[in-house]
Amino acid sequence: MIEAPRLPLGARLINAAARPFAAIAPQLSLREENLLATAREQTALDDFGDDSFREPLRRFLVSLQSEADLTPIGRMIARGEIVQALVNRLEIIDWHKRHPEIGAERVAAPLVIIGMPRTGTTILHELLMQDPANRVPQTWEVDFPCPPPTTATYATDERIARVAAVLDRSESLIPDFKKMHRMGAQLPQECVRIMAPDFASMAYMITYRVPSYGNWLVNGYDWAPAYAAHRRFLQLLQWRCPGERWVLKTPAHLWALPALLAEYPDARLIQTHRDPLRILGSVTSLGTTLRTMASRTPRPDDVAREWSDWNAMALDAAVDARESGLIDPTKVVDVHFREFMADPFAAIRRIYDHFRIAYTDEADHRMRAYLAANPSDKHGTHEYRFTDTGLEEKSERAKVERYQRYFDVPSERL
Repeated sequence: MIEAPRLPLGARLINAAARPFAAIAPQLSLREENLLATAREQTALDDFGDDSFREPLRRFLVSLQSEADLTPIGRMIARGEIVQALVNRLEIIDWHKRHPEIGAERVAAPLVIIGMPRTGTTILHELLMQDPANRVPQTWEVDFPCPPPTTATYATDERIARVAAVLDRSESLIPDFKKMHRMGAQLPQECVRIMAPDFASMAYMITYRVPSYGNWLVNGYDWAPAYAAHRRFLQLLQWRCPGERWVLKTPAHLWALPALLAEYPDARLIQTHRDPLRILGSVTSLGTTLRTMASRTPRPDDVAREWSDWNAMALDAAVDARESGLIDPTKVVDVHFREFMADPFAAIRRIYDHFRIAYTDEADHRMRAYLAANPSDKHGTHEYRFTDTGLEEKSERAKVERYQRYFDVPSERL
């Protein structure tokens, strides 16, 4: 079984000293009204837009309080994330109100990567970012989107250093995380962070133990308002810093394919594939490490059980979307993990050819240079095994058999 890493001694001492006061300290409050009031105070704004965000926020807060077993540092991290999401919501709505032309911005035919975690989506996103024609949301602008970025200062914006400092602090708490997933202020960011102001985010499900919130999100949530807000977010980012096409990604799109395609009917999809049991082993390791930052008792078996179900739901939804005709075969390219890792540039060229996008010499050169400078083991090797999940292979294989059969995904050695 995976062992959760320990926090540095300084962080453990802070948690021990603050534990008696954490639940009553105003600066660590996770009460809805306190969080809303703090966001209003920080922005001098009070229009949160429609109320669609309130139920997911409330469900998330209930899960945090009753299930996440937060440390004082965990409460501080969660509170900071929630307040910043609310601040971003207030400011994005305010910019749209003061500049209605933002809402007329056209988000045309985005490329959307919809593969599951640990299937090569991160490096694929990073490589596609090297094409000058592609507009990829970077972490700094997603975390702090207001004021909206400009082309002239995009590479020098002061928020880049601000976000880099935040990421450095995170890495000081969980230094092994960079072996699992590269972080950087100017690296591509996922749509789950774009959806944070609507509190419809898979990021919360991996960072904290919030199974009630997660089960509701993947089973009972109406994703339409979140995708409408997703478009408004992209419109804001591209208003003064446009690109030829957006390249977006998150596995969470698989739970919400009808809403995604209703909002972006011209979206061009890239689905990456890998043995789901290998995915589960990796996600269990990643989630256990992430939850170490915030939880007193990060348990690998909790992560494994939760993500076993959530992954299976996503994969079944992918098959449903193909069998029902929801996804037009001309609007999707399937990329298998082994194929991509064997020759990523052949896979990328196949994607470009399928969607009739020009694959230029400059894009190819920049992608190859980037991969040479950023090998997968640049920060060390992420080691994980399915057996560390504590789950039974036969029953887990049965959960994903339909997906593997439909997409011809081979089982890997576990």
